[in-house]
Amino acid sequence: MNFDNIMFALEIIGTIAFAISGVMVAKEGKMDIFGAIVLGCATAVGGGVIRDLILGKTPPDMFKDPIYVIVAVVTCVMDFIIEKIRIKKGKTDSGYKLNEINNTILNIADSVGLAAFVVVGCQAAIRVGFNDNYLLISFVGVVTGIGGGIFRDMLAGQMPLIMRRRIYAMAAIAGAVIYCFATAYFSEILSAVVSMAVVIIIRFLAIYFKWNLPSF
Repeated sequence: MNFDNIMFALEIIGTIAFAISGVMVAKEGKMDIFGAIVLGCATAVGGGVIRDLILGKTPPDMFKDPIYVIVAVVTCVMDFIIEKIRIKKGKTDSGYKLNEINNTILNIADSVGLAAFVVVGCQAAIRVGFNDNYLLISFVGVVTGIGGGIFRDMLAGQMPLIMRRRIYAMAAIAGAVIYCFATAYFSEILSAVVSMAVVIIIRFLAIYFKWNLPSF
């Protein structure tokens, strides 16, 4: 498998993961299936749209190749159905248990999507020709990772997650910076694996130990 195929696989993984996280937020807000699809798709492709606009790629890739939107919509519909079944089966469980399960699914999906899209964003900037501009590469990687989540939270009427808790943007920044410097010394595949691992590990540690940046 060449690196282009790996990047495509990461985009699909990120799309699915972020679509699921969007549906979970829609579930918390008791939205209908249309709301779930809107939130899921906004989360899944929002960061990529911002990435493409920054890099001067118009129209954005989601309009050139509908596969990402199709994957996002199908994921949203399937997850909506699964969550409806879970709700019915879980009526005998405590609300606390259901909330814990929901939070776990959201955190895992969000972390995997973030890690995948940080790498995809960094690589997109490199492919355009900004190989030596580490600031731009890192910025595009971070924006690709967090952009969809910002759209999701704003549409759901919430303060974006990156501004309120659990070391989210910092994990993306760490992953992007590591990817930039790792590609100078190691293969793209190894750099991608290390970068994603760093993002996921930081996110999971922050969730488990309840790490937060100083706040008011």
